[in-house]
Amino acid sequence: MKVRTIFLSDVHLGTRGCQAEMLLDFLTRHESDRLYLVGDIIDGWKLGRGWFWKGPQNDVIEAVLAKARAGCKVIYIPGNHDEALRHYPGTHFGGIEVRHETCHVTADGRRLLVTHGDQFDSIVVNARWLAHLGDRAYDAALWCNTRLNRLRRLWGGQYWSLSNWAKQQVKQAVNFISEYEKVLTAEARRGGYDGVVCGHIHAAAMRRIGDLDYVNTGDWVESCTAVVEHPDGRLQLIDWAEEIRARAALEADRKVARIGRARRGSRVA
Repeated sequence: MKVRTIFLSDVHLGTRGCQAEMLLDFLTRHESDRLYLVGDIIDGWKLGRGWFWKGPQNDVIEAVLAKARAGCKVIYIPGNHDEALRHYPGTHFGGIEVRHETCHVTADGRRLLVTHGDQFDSIVVNARWLAHLGDRAYDAALWCNTRLNRLRRLWGGQYWSLSNWAKQQVKQAVNFISEYEKVLTAEARRGGYDGVVCGHIHAAAMRRIGDLDYVNTGDWVESCTAVVEHPDGRLQLIDWAEEIRARAALEADRKVARIGRARRGSRVA
């Protein structure tokens, strides 16, 4: 698919939960003029506690660099997990430019603030120890989630996210997400933008809040989502995990059809 722009965030390369193979599949199937890496692409917090880096994660880096070499404009906006890069605004490496935040103008003329969003998270700003504690709790939830889904696959069940379920059930988490969305759109309004593209909270969304567009790209740990801009300026939230499930279901249907045709052919013979 050829699109005008791709927005990705919260890949968390360097962690066991990173869905690098799925992201690589997405990157190889999409070509764009611009690619925004909207923070937490590499997880410096995890790598600081212990090194974890597998081949597919390195392949993702190579795929991004290949896009930059091919002429795609790649902009890296660091988040809190890769905050070390915030010391190098304006730096270019391998064709990738680092910025604190930026303005993206869509094909239909809308001006969008592109920022990771952690600077508007009061916990990250005012209680970093609590943010690190929450990060470890999230790791524990992912560990439980992996084992739970192994059991579900034995029964033929589909992937289910424990942490996403918890976010929807805990009132405080729902309120936090809602408040986060309001704060980000308010910041965009103060800057004279028509909307905001962000990440950080691992909650993919694309909606109108008042007269502004709120776009959250989600993550590549659980939801495996991205946002693309089409040549006419239309934005689309893509659930790549759902795309892969749909492809697998289509292939299964085709396989059943082929078997059916073969059996009918053998009966005729």
